[in-house]
Amino acid sequence: MATHDHHGNHHHGGARYRFCPRCAGSLSPRVLKENEPERLVCDKCSFIFYQDPKVVAGAVCVLNGGVVLLRRGIEPAMGKWVFPGGYVDRGESTAEAAVRETREESYLEVVTRSLLGVYSYPGNPNVIIVYVADVVGGKLAAGDESTEAGVFPPARIPWDELAFHSTTEALKDYGRLYWPEQMC
Repeated sequence: MATHDHHGNHHHGGARYRFCPRCAGSLSPRVLKENEPERLVCDKCSFIFYQDPKVVAGAVCVLNGGVVLLRRGIEPAMGKWVFPGGYVDRGESTAEAAVRETREESYLEVVTRSLLGVYSYPGNPNVIIVYVADVVGGKLAAGDESTEAGVFPPARIPWDELAFHSTTEALKDYGRLYWPEQMC
């Protein structure tokens, strides 16, 4: 089974689940209902192992008239630019995750202002929830998963160097809402 990163690209090396988390029996793919995907079902206890989507939260924030972007220092899309974001932890709200990920990845303190959009793609297990956030403190710097942090005004956004489809879509949505005269 291929895995994906939080913005929609394939991770390398993902292994297919083989054992039941309840009884350690073997899992086998089965169609349980017509028009639904195959599910992994335990051959021993009949437990259905649902492979739920992964939820990702990110923040588009503006500093000195431009959006904050980070150059990725890890795969996938190493060397490409992305806004701060990452996986939501169990029990954490998506807004809390966007704030936490922004702090961890850019050293900026932000508060979420509004929901920008929700992005999902066929064949991809990730649902990306992006907020507009206001910077309220901190000093911009690249966190441990990035090699560089930058601020890009609308005319300088590196469109051809963005990491993921969701990065491009969210920045275009942001531009249409907040910089319409500059995004034509």
